Amino acid sequence: MTQTSQAEIEQRYEAVREAAQAADVDAVVVSGSEYTGFEGAVRYLSGFRILHRYAYVVLPVDGDPAIVFPREARWVGDHGEAWMEQVFAEHPGGWIADQARARGWRRVGVSGLDYVMAVRDFRALADGPAELVPFDGQFDLARAVKSEAELESVREGMRINEAGVEAVLGAYEPGKTEAELMGEAERVFTAAGCYRTTMDMIIGGPDGAAYPEFRFPSAEKRVAQGDLLLYGLEIAGPGGHWVEFSRPICAGTPSPDTLAAMDAYHEYAAAARATMRAGATAHDVHRAVSKGFVDRGFQLGHVTGHSIGMTMIEHPRIGEGNETVLRANMVVSMHPHAFTQDERTCLYMQDTWLVTAEGGVPFSDVPLRIYDGSEASL
Repeated sequence: MTQTSQAEIEQRYEAVREAAQAADVDAVVVSGSEYTGFEGAVRYLSGFRILHRYAYVVLPVDGDPAIVFPREARWVGDHGEAWMEQVFAEHPGGWIADQARARGWRRVGVSGLDYVMAVRDFRALADGPAELVPFDGQFDLARAVKSEAELESVREGMRINEAGVEAVLGAYEPGKTEAELMGEAERVFTAAGCYRTTMDMIIGGPDGAAYPEFRFPSAEKRVAQGDLLLYGLEIAGPGGHWVEFSRPICAGTPSPDTLAAMDAYHEYAAAARATMRAGATAHDVHRAVSKGFVDRGFQLGHVTGHSIGMTMIEHPRIGEGNETVLRANMVVSMHPHAFTQDERTCLYMQDTWLVTAEGGVPFSDVPLRIYDGSEASL
């Protein structure tokens, strides 16, 4: 497993503590759970990989941090991975509330308050002495600018993700099932050390056009000659940083609407290279990359993009009205979800980008196009 240097650990603590002081909170509680994509915040601050159940990292502005587990999780996961004090509490929320009382904390920032924290722990903290402050945005922005070590983890993840997509392409032929093809990617991911940090889903449909809904790959449905399939492959490599990368496959003829969306995707990529620069806002980038789709009459569904790191989806989102200013070395997943007004045709490709002073740089140089299954490689 990738080792994290002490300098990197201290830099992470410092960034989160600065955000805590700016928000006038005395401590930050970072929530993580087994739910795919929500375990990474805990790993970011503690080094621990959640195998089952959930955990919290408590990082005071003053004082040493601790990772808190429910007592029944004592033998679940490799606890030697954690680089901080470990606490196994009968009631983690009650333990944190007791700490707030003992240390005189007035305000506690909680990352994961809306989606991740267990209800029983929220109740205990809400009944405790400190005011609870939602802290998702502040925590994500504190970790949004990636260090060189983190960027190497992203690059490693992208190499693995590309290899998984290439494995699907190499095995692709009409008559195989959707799940059979997905299994080719999973073999690559598992062998490369991704353990369970993969999110497998597809978009697909007949007659060279995919429907807009994401769904699980079917073990019964066999791929037909004219089906358009897009395997939405999102993984976190051994270093724990999520990346997103996918390309569509169709052995038949793509529909006119699909081809129009592909033209818009080429315009999106050019716009991202030009506008995803330090100093631009998330709103600016969204407007630029979505223009080609809107001009062609497509609707935009799922978010255009979002910051990505050791949690799959982080703030800021790339979308309308978000005035967050981008900074150099932010990593952003982009995937315009474009579909026709009748919701019968969709195109959705994923790429992971680096924000630089000059503009956006994709971590993958695989061309944006529709593959037909005859290719030996991407």
